[in-house]
Parts: sequence; C-alpha cells; structure tokens
Amino acid sequence: MARRASVIEMADFPTADATFEGGDMDCGSGLALLIRQEMLKLPVDGVLELRSTEPSVQGDLGPWASMTGHDYLGTDEPSPGSWRHFIRRGGVPDDAALEQDKVKARDYVWRTRVRSTGSREATVYARNFSWKLGQPASFEEKDEQPSAVETLLGALAADVMNGFATQCGQRGLGIDELEANAQGTLANVLAHVGLEEGDPSFSKIDLTVFVTSPAAGTDLRATFAETLKRSPLFSTLEKACEVTTRLAVM
Repeated sequence: MARRASVIEMADFPTADATFEGGDMDCGSGLALLIRQEMLKLPVDGVLELRSTEPSVQGDLGPWASMTGHDYLGTDEPSPGSWRHFIRRGGVPDDAALEQDKVKARDYVWRTRVRSTGSREATVYARNFSWKLGQPASFEEKDEQPSAVETLLGALAADVMNGFATQCGQRGLGIDELEANAQGTLANVLAHVGLEEGDPSFSKIDLTVFVTSPAAGTDLRATFAETLKRSPLFSTLEKACEVTTRLAVM
C-alpha cells in the first residue's frame, strides 16, 4: 500500500536533523512544550521529525508552527495509525517563549464544579465533560453511581496505566494488551459512617498493571518506574498512605 503524505510529496520530504518520539501524546497533554524544547536543539532551518500515533496532532501542528515562527512541512503515514510530522525551525529565537509556556504550565489550575442532582448523587462538571458520582463509600454490590472511593482508585489506575502506555510509545516499546486494577482499604470505615471515632482515610492501596508486550521485561519495568515518578496521583497518594505497585509482564 502506498504511503500517504500531506502538504508535500513524499519524495520532497527533507532529511530530518533530529527525531522525537511523541507516542500517543496530544498537544494538550504537554507535547507542544516538548516539541518547542526539541526545536531549540536544532540550528535555524534544521528539521525535526516528530513521530506520533495520535491522529489529532496533524491538525494542531500547522497553527502551532505559524504561531511559534516555525514551518510545518507536512505529514507522512508510513503505516496505519502511525505518522511522521516534519517541522523546520524558523529564525525567531524561541527560548523566552518556551520559558513563558513553562511558567503558564506550572501555574495552570484544573477546575471542576459539582452540583447535588439527587439523593446521594452529585454531577461533576469539568471542561466539556460531566459525570455522576454517588456517596463517599458504599458496601452495596450495585449502585446507581460509583462511590468517591472507587473513583479515586480508578483515577489512580488510569493515571498510571495511561502514563505507562505513553512512555512505552515514546521509547518504542510495543504493547499488545494493557490492563490495571486498584484496590484499597480504609483505616476505619466506621469512623466515616459515624459509628466510631477514628481515622477514615485510606490505610493501603494496591495497584497492579498487567502488560503483554514483545519488549524486554527490564525495559518495561524501567519505564514503569519512570511512570510512577511522573504520576500526579501516585506521587500524592504515596505521601498519605501505603501504596504498593506491581507491573505484571504477561
């Protein structure tokens, strides 16, 4: 099957001076900052080849390049779901702009709004999303909405699992299947219910990520360790309670 290209023909793609693995990151998750940093390593008119598996990147690169003084040269799709994007560094110094973007990123505030929308029900609104949550903790086998405790555990598992997938992509480590489970216990749930005095906080959380991959186990475990270092939720929760983690390579 012939490879597809946009903006310029395949034969006209320049030889890249540097290559950067973007994995499945989109521009909103920090990729734009990383690209800007990689561009600073190149001389003026140097070409960066950005490799990506995220389809939205192609649509974002043209406007981004125009705003930052670089030239978006085009995109090649060597295989379905995998793209090579080419960007030429412009002559405008970008160091100050990168530092300004870093300051904005450090000061960014994530916001949610929550309304009571029923008995033991809350609706959470964030950006263009909304979802329903139930009571803080529940012993029922079935409920209309997940509890806050379950939501926190799920968020931790998703944070680590998705971060691991992204870093594997950036390191060229293929993944066939990926799954995670998280479970936790409270120090004294009766304190939450109001039956006893005590500590209602989490006492222990166990997180396991299961991966099937052709990559070497040592490479996967090194990537998992780096993922934990970068995880906002893991880094927060491990300061509050015992959190055990395990990568199971299948």
